[in-house]
Amino acid sequence: MDSKLRRKAILASLGIILLVSLLVLYSNQGLGGGEPPAGTPGPYPESTQEPQGSRENPGDNGVVNGQIGNDLSAFLKDEAFFDPEVNPILEAAKDNASRLSMVVTSVEKDLRIQIMDNQGELVTGESFFVKLEGLGEYKDLDKDGIIYIGDLAAGEYYVELMPMEGYRVPANETRVRVKDKVEYVAIEDISLLLLTEDDINVAEEDTAVADAVADADRTEIQKLQKTTANSRVGIDVSKWNGSIDWDRVKNAGVEFAIIRAGYRGSTTGSLVEDACFAANMRGAAASGMPVGVYFFTQAVNEVEAVEEASAVLQLIKEYDLKYPVFIDTEGAGGNGRADNLDVETRTLVCEAFCRTIANAGYTAGVYASRNWYNNNLHTSKLENYCIWLAEYRSAPLYQGYYHMWQYTSKGAVDGIEGNVDMNVSYLAQ
Repeated sequence: MDSKLRRKAILASLGIILLVSLLVLYSNQGLGGGEPPAGTPGPYPESTQEPQGSRENPGDNGVVNGQIGNDLSAFLKDEAFFDPEVNPILEAAKDNASRLSMVVTSVEKDLRIQIMDNQGELVTGESFFVKLEGLGEYKDLDKDGIIYIGDLAAGEYYVELMPMEGYRVPANETRVRVKDKVEYVAIEDISLLLLTEDDINVAEEDTAVADAVADADRTEIQKLQKTTANSRVGIDVSKWNGSIDWDRVKNAGVEFAIIRAGYRGSTTGSLVEDACFAANMRGAAASGMPVGVYFFTQAVNEVEAVEEASAVLQLIKEYDLKYPVFIDTEGAGGNGRADNLDVETRTLVCEAFCRTIANAGYTAGVYASRNWYNNNLHTSKLENYCIWLAEYRSAPLYQGYYHMWQYTSKGAVDGIEGNVDMNVSYLAQ
């Protein structure tokens, strides 16, 4: 058993010990000696034995005012109490701590099998095997608690988790259905795949490069623009903007914010929550700032795009959004896992993300630079979604239609240290 499960087993055992102690205390209180209350029906036999101790001097037998068993720590002196082979309670706790289960999902002709402990968390550090009826065994080679099987024919399958020393696996096979086509609906239990930056190598994973910076010219506007009858001015932020004083930001004239929810790792493809996402969402809400969110994609196919959308839906479910949910499609320094996608595949990724978001009842959109829209996407297939353009000049050269314009990454706003991205929204309010 790995150290994580061992700690859980110990904590569970201590919890049971505490429960037993409380039961002992409760029982003793109910069986305490002394004279019965006046008017209590008898018979009560009179004691003919002198007490051997008092409150000041209880004596050797642990009797206090006639109460027996007052020493609630007596079990600590009993070595057999902590022996699982002797104590059935501890044996049951140990058995429960080692029980495993599977969470199995399918997006399109695939299966993702997640190995869970009795606390509902992924079990890592072990090379688990599963057996897929008629196809053989599959192993968790990277020991992350997840086994992914692709290129499956649609239909029903039976999955069996093979025995592993130190664990109790389900006795029966699990019947699952492999989907024939992407259904663009949120994946259940996607939260199991969401990581924090404590779980990854941030320097290798969070490597988005703003293409709009290289395309900027000397006419770039760096001040907060003025609101008009048809536009609102806002910002977009992430962990790179640090701690934000949202009241000061709002008082500075900012009318909305698009907050990064997270990103997919450029190297491993892990789904990662932005380190400041929760703090930014709570701070913006407290100040009354309307918000939307964005997610930096490194999806390489529609299945992964649905995963990314599902991750965002999980992250935003507790918050009220007034602005869209965007997929941020841009480069990752040339070595990102999605940097070399062809135009068709990249467009399908954006469509899959947006369709999943829209099917969940939110407004969906795509963020990209002018060059990215022109060279890496079929924009005609994205017309049903909100287009957020990044182009850093006084007036965009982009010839397509757009709903929001990020006009600089070098803005300054009271309440935020350093530069901040600034935007104009033409969305109806």
